[in-house]
Amino acid sequence: MDYNQVFRERTKNFSILVIKSLSLLPYSDDVSVIRKQIIRSSTSVAANYRAVSRAKSEKEKFAKLCIVVEEIDEIQLWLEIIEELEYLSPEKMIHLKSEC
Repeated sequence: MDYNQVFRERTKNFSILVIKSLSLLPYSDDVSVIRKQIIRSSTSVAANYRAVSRAKSEKEKFAKLCIVVEEIDEIQLWLEIIEELEYLSPEKMIHLKSEC
């Protein structure tokens, strides 16, 4: 099994899931800020994980992987905020949080 390909697909699919889930949020200034940040972070995870597989050295690979971890942590923060504000249903939140 090619775990690199598995995680490339999972991170991309997670980005798509985040984008689709956030499209359910109402449009307002405060929600737009949250939406923008979490979409940026989720797509960054996917893009940086793809960069891990193209790294020219172990140091570069490690650096890119650290960015992935930082972005995932940021997504977790935004998901906690969305959950506490009750912007999405608990069912949707469970799915997003478990994949994150």
